[in-house]
This record gives sequence, C-alpha cells and structure tokens, in this order.
Amino acid sequence: MKKRMIIKNANNIFAKFWNFCWEIYYKNPEIWNYLIAGAFGVVVSIVCFYIPRKFGLGVLESNIISWVIGVIFVYVTNKIFVFNSKCENKKELIKEFLQFIVARLLTLAIETFILYLMIDVVHLGDLISKTFAQIVIIIINYILSKFIIFTKK
Repeated sequence: MKKRMIIKNANNIFAKFWNFCWEIYYKNPEIWNYLIAGAFGVVVSIVCFYIPRKFGLGVLESNIISWVIGVIFVYVTNKIFVFNSKCENKKELIKEFLQFIVARLLTLAIETFILYLMIDVVHLGDLISKTFAQIVIIIINYILSKFIIFTKK
C-alpha cells in the first residue's frame, strides 16, 4: 500500500482539510484514481478537439480525432494507474485493449440513445441530458473496466 500523506499534529485548518481529503481518498483509492484519470481524459479530449478545429477541420472530424486519442489516453491511465493491470504477453495486451475499445463503443451507443430519449423524446434540455448521460456512462465504464477488462489475471 502506498504511504499515506497525513500531516502529523495538524493544528491549522489547511492541515486538517488535507488530512480529511486523504482519509476520504484512502477509503477507496481505485475509484478516486478512476475519477482523476477520467478528469485528465476529459482535458485531453477537449484539447484534441480544439486543436484540429483551430486548423480548420470540421466538428465531426475533430470529434473523431478527440474520441480516439481520448480513449487511448484513458486506456493507458486506467491500465497503469487505476487497475494496475499486467499482461503476460502481447496477445493478452491486444485482447485487453480490444475489450476496452468495444466497451467504449458500447457506452458511446448507450450515451447516444440516452441523449436521444432525453432530448428528442422527453424534451429535456441538452445540458441536463448530457450531464445525466455522463454520470450513467461513467458508472457503466467503471463496472466494465473493473469486472471485465482489467480483471486480475
């Protein structure tokens, strides 16, 4: 287990807050690591969408580039930092990566369906619909990653 970053003799408010945050983190570091990796994945995705747009690419092309790079980034961070997955050989690595891609394509389809239902059928707003869909997809992606893709070999 990693060394805890607790401040001894915490008398000031910053130290108490720091210790409080680390206590929350250490109750379930895997979930927190997943959320942190996901947050960085969002930043990578946005940057990878923005740069092609600045060079004149269309929204669809930029979004595809963004999605592909974002998925690869999240795969690597999930493999290394979240689930500590170790593959014995190239075949296992390819299988794991393909499972990850298929799972992400599945959740992309689920998200698209949720957005269609909420926006076009129920007539809810775009932002509330996207936020709800993202929460559902984050949970599904975590479950698929933990119990199917990055299972301990």
